[in-house]
Amino acid sequence: VQDDSVSSEDTASDSVEAAKNASDKKEKLADQVMQNPQVLAALQERLDNTALTPSSYIETLPKAVKRRIDALKQLQVKCAHIEAKFYEEVHDLERKYAALYQPLFDKRREFINGEAEPTDAESEWHSENEEEEKLAGDLKNVVVIEEKAEAEEINVKGIPDFWFTIFRNVDMLSELVQEYDEPILKHLQDIKVKFSEPGQPMSFSLEFHFGPNDYFSNTVLTKTYKMKSEPDKTDPFSFEGPEIVDCDGCTIDWKKGKNVTVKTIKKKQKHKGRGTVRTITKQVPNDSFFNFFSPIKVSGDGESLDEDSEFTLAADFEIGHFFRERIVPRAVLYFTGEAIEDDDNFEEGEEGEEEVRCILHLL
Repeated sequence: VQDDSVSSEDTASDSVEAAKNASDKKEKLADQVMQNPQVLAALQERLDNTALTPSSYIETLPKAVKRRIDALKQLQVKCAHIEAKFYEEVHDLERKYAALYQPLFDKRREFINGEAEPTDAESEWHSENEEEEKLAGDLKNVVVIEEKAEAEEINVKGIPDFWFTIFRNVDMLSELVQEYDEPILKHLQDIKVKFSEPGQPMSFSLEFHFGPNDYFSNTVLTKTYKMKSEPDKTDPFSFEGPEIVDCDGCTIDWKKGKNVTVKTIKKKQKHKGRGTVRTITKQVPNDSFFNFFSPIKVSGDGESLDEDSEFTLAADFEIGHFFRERIVPRAVLYFTGEAIEDDDNFEEGEEGEEEVRCILHLL
C-alpha cells in the first residue's frame, strides 16, 4: 500500500511539472511573437481600425454632444418626410405629362395596328447611316422586275408582331415567354401605363390590350403596382424615394382548353382494398408569361415570404418598373434593338454597382 501511495505522489508531481513546462513554453512563445515587428504592426493596425469606427467614436463623445447628435437625427427624419412629399408631387407631374404623351401613343398604336397611315412628313427620318442605306437601296433596284412586282403585291397591314418582337428582343421578357405563349402575344396591340388619380394611394397600372383571339375573351389584361412614398417608422433613414410594395393582377377568362398557365397530367391510383388501378387526370401549374397576371401577394399580417417567393416578387417588381420606365415610353427603339444596344452599353459602365433590391426604388 505504501508503494502505491508513493507511486501516486510521483505521478501527481510529474503532471504538475509537465503543466508548468507547457506554461513556460507558451509564455516564451508569446514573448517571441510579441517581439516580432510584423505581428506588433498587425495588432496595432487592428486596434487602430477598431478605434476609428464611427460607432466607437460616437461612444467617446461627451453626453452633451450626443444630445446634439440626437437633435440632428430628428431634423433628418423631418427632411425624409419633406422628401416624401416631393416624390408625391413628382408622381402628380408624371400623371400630368402622361396625358400629354397619350395622343402620341394613340397615334403610335394606329400606325402599329394599321388603323392609319403616316403622311410623308410623318414618316420622314434621316438616319446616321443614310449614305449606306442609299447605296443599299440602289442595289435593291437592280433586282428583276418580276421579283419587284411580286413584292408590291404583298399587302402588309401596320407593323406585324410589333409588341411580340419587343418581348423577343428584351432578355428580361423573353425568359418568361414559352413557345405556346407566342401565338397569343402576336395578338397584343398596345401597352399603356395609367397613374393613380389625385387623392388616391400612389400606384400605377399596366394595361395590355389584345385583339380578338382564340385563347381568352378579355380585351384588356391589367397589372397594378402599389407604391409607398413615406419613411419607414422603424427605419426612417433608409428612405430613398417611392418603392413598389405590392401588386394585383387580373382574372383571365380563358376559353375552353386554351389556358396555357396550367397543364393536364395523368396519374395512376391503386385502390387499397381491391387492388384495382385507375387513371385520373389533374391540372397543375405551367410556366407561362401569363402567370404575370397572377402575382404572389405580399402578406399583410407581417409574415415574411420564403426566399424563392421573395426572388419571384423582386423579379415581378423589376419587370413592372421596366415596362413603365422603358418599354412603353420607348417602344419603337426596343422593336428596332437600338434601345437594347444603349442598355448594354450603360450596363457595361455599371459593373460592381449594388444589385436590385427586393423592394425596387423607382425614382
